[in-house]
Amino acid sequence: MFGAMSAALCAGMVAAPLAAQPNPPAVADPQQWSAQAAPLALDPAIERRIDELLAAMSLEQKVGQIIQADIASVTPEDVYRYHLGSVLNGGNSTPSDKYNAPAPEWLEAADAFYAASMKPDGDLPRIPVIWGSDAVHGHNNIVGATLFPHNIGLGAARDPELLRRIGEVTAIEMRTTGLDWTFAPTLAVVRDDRWGRTYEGFGETPEIAASYAAPLIEGLQGKIGDEDWLRGPHIIATAKHFLGDGGTAGGKDQGDARIGEDGLRDLFSPPYLPAIEAGVQSIMVSFSSWNGAKMHGNESLLTGVVKDRWNFDGFLVGDWNGHGQVAGCTVTDCAQSVIAGLDMYMAPDSWKGLYASTLADARDGTLPADKLDEAVRRILRVKLRAGLFEAGKPSSRPYAGEFERLGSAEHRAVAREAVRKSLVLLKNAGGVLPLDAGANVLVAGGGADSMTKQTGGWTLSWQGTGTTRADFPNGQTIWEGIEEAVGEAGGTATLSPDGAYAEKPDVAIVVFGEDPYAEFQGDRPDVGYDDAESLALLRKLQADGVPTVSVFLSGRAMWTNPFINASDAFVAAWLPGSEGGGVADVLFGEAEFTGKLPYSWPKTSDQTAVNVGDADYDPLFAYGYGLTADQPGDLAALPEDRATAAPADDNVLFAAGRAGAGRQLLIGAPGALATNPGPELITAEGADRNAQEDSVRLRWTGAGRAAAAIVQDGPSDLTRQTNGDLALELELKVNAAPTADVSLLMACGEGCTGGFPLRGVLASAAESGQWTRFALPLSCFEQAGVDMSRVETPLMLVTEGQLDITLSSARIVSPSGGQLSCQ
Repeated sequence: MFGAMSAALCAGMVAAPLAAQPNPPAVADPQQWSAQAAPLALDPAIERRIDELLAAMSLEQKVGQIIQADIASVTPEDVYRYHLGSVLNGGNSTPSDKYNAPAPEWLEAADAFYAASMKPDGDLPRIPVIWGSDAVHGHNNIVGATLFPHNIGLGAARDPELLRRIGEVTAIEMRTTGLDWTFAPTLAVVRDDRWGRTYEGFGETPEIAASYAAPLIEGLQGKIGDEDWLRGPHIIATAKHFLGDGGTAGGKDQGDARIGEDGLRDLFSPPYLPAIEAGVQSIMVSFSSWNGAKMHGNESLLTGVVKDRWNFDGFLVGDWNGHGQVAGCTVTDCAQSVIAGLDMYMAPDSWKGLYASTLADARDGTLPADKLDEAVRRILRVKLRAGLFEAGKPSSRPYAGEFERLGSAEHRAVAREAVRKSLVLLKNAGGVLPLDAGANVLVAGGGADSMTKQTGGWTLSWQGTGTTRADFPNGQTIWEGIEEAVGEAGGTATLSPDGAYAEKPDVAIVVFGEDPYAEFQGDRPDVGYDDAESLALLRKLQADGVPTVSVFLSGRAMWTNPFINASDAFVAAWLPGSEGGGVADVLFGEAEFTGKLPYSWPKTSDQTAVNVGDADYDPLFAYGYGLTADQPGDLAALPEDRATAAPADDNVLFAAGRAGAGRQLLIGAPGALATNPGPELITAEGADRNAQEDSVRLRWTGAGRAAAAIVQDGPSDLTRQTNGDLALELELKVNAAPTADVSLLMACGEGCTGGFPLRGVLASAAESGQWTRFALPLSCFEQAGVDMSRVETPLMLVTEGQLDITLSSARIVSPSGGQLSCQ
């Protein structure tokens, strides 16, 4: 099925993309894209049944079918009342208020939503709901599930048949919890490693993703024509994010791919053709834009290319409120997206308002009836193909409730194999690897015994943060894998995170790297890795004469020259998932190093978009590089100076005793703020916390209304941060409790202010006498009336009474605890 056409697609994929045209258009000519026949003919019986359903459905039902709501914002009763066609669980949504809700709760929730969709409602036909989930490296929302390396590591493995088996395992584990649709695979071709989703892409060229798309989708869905296609041990897959998500300017999430049509087609579309050939049933539309036009509204691509030119007959689903970014749209009103070709809105928390406006648009013709019917037809077609109308409740379907399959030995063996094949050896001075498992081995570094670090983002939570070792009952940390291997060989393994030792070891393995992150929050200003603690540890071991192997955990290729210099061997381990034993297998020679770089490794910290085929291509390690243990692995000393200083972090409002870049701390009467207005209302003076004057002490006298504010040189657009669920976090100490109400505000110009009362929080903090950290979601300020697209004052504290606080930091962050509600 994938022969001549796929071979032709893969030929020449490493060639440089075409240069961006000056002011290129955002309208595609479908005739310039490869024509594709549908992989299977429409089934007349299914199409007749769809005709019958459409004839019997109410307009309200049709509108409900094209809307998907998040389980954190919708109830089974809502599904029944509004006829919703789908639900999803976002990265931070679970069936309960626990991030680590156990598997049985997921199955119970699946039954509840299904039962609501099938509950009789007069003469209206019953249409089963479908549940979508981001199972992007295994069934990663579920405690105990098998977690595979993220796609960046799988790209290093260069093994399409391994991807088929990974798809099969993921599908079965999803079936145990009653879920039937995954938002995977990601087929992004990533061109700028600053992007926070780099690790979701298989590589910087289309060749790896194009070779993986069909086997992975067949592993998830089964093969077209087989009896168990889309059912039994299989589920529905999604190719995402169409199109150009990995090619945005500056690597900005939800950004703009500024490239000519030829470049967009030749660089980013090739993986989608084998995906469609393999029968993928849904394609997710990208948040991003092409030459300034949002994909969620691009009819020339969604309809002209995907549906008409490629003959894709499944359905197009949106991304998280992505329709709201289309020109002229809001998250609760966007007929334009369906007119352009979107079939299902992903409206996690906006679904109710969107339902009302879409129903009104359908009634008055703003949304043409044929466009609505076409979207519903495609959704019904997939549900019928998957047998959902006859499948019964999720708990009655094959594999449901067989929770022993989650993290089973058989499934973990596949993940461990994937880890072994994903590791890339970049340096091996003196042939230090493979190691002798019978030796005295010191294991150090913050990543050695951390499931949180090695599993990365999209693991039990959106950003992958806040998890504990207990959340991974079927996994093994890298340290635990090493301990097992060394113990079986009669050696000695010692875990010492800070690298301290009583007896000099024969060798040290230091595991370190990036902390977890996911989309948007993982965007970076450059690709330089900074970690003074780990670097000092490596240099100390080097000075002590201890041979040292670095195992680097990251979601992207990074400038690590100082760390490579301080190591005898350096292994790019990416984000290996739950099976740390796979790392030990290769370090101790039980398996060979076979991984090859799926991304070019940068030579400098500002080499953020270095891709094979570039005219000036000059990486430190080229795309496809990877040593075996028996190859010469010595490396000359590398330059250690950053190309530029680490760029200022725009999310820092106040830190180290001063306001962030482009900002200043002003005090005084509201409307008359200054750096030093006099002591009548409020004073500000340096204070010590961890270092001299690394904080500021603010004292309100109570003589009148006064404010302390972080004011910017110009307005900032905090829309992306707000959509990304970031929060305003303050770290402070209350020296004297407030004697009057205190307001925490943001301002966006004349007459544009919103915020919340803070007196109770500060009073409680005063009682403790300790440093306090708390965060308020940016979305709360938006709800309070702040225009987040033009914030001029991101922080203002106002009171008429007396108050004495010491402020240590104010940042816009991904909250990890102490988060306040909008109420």
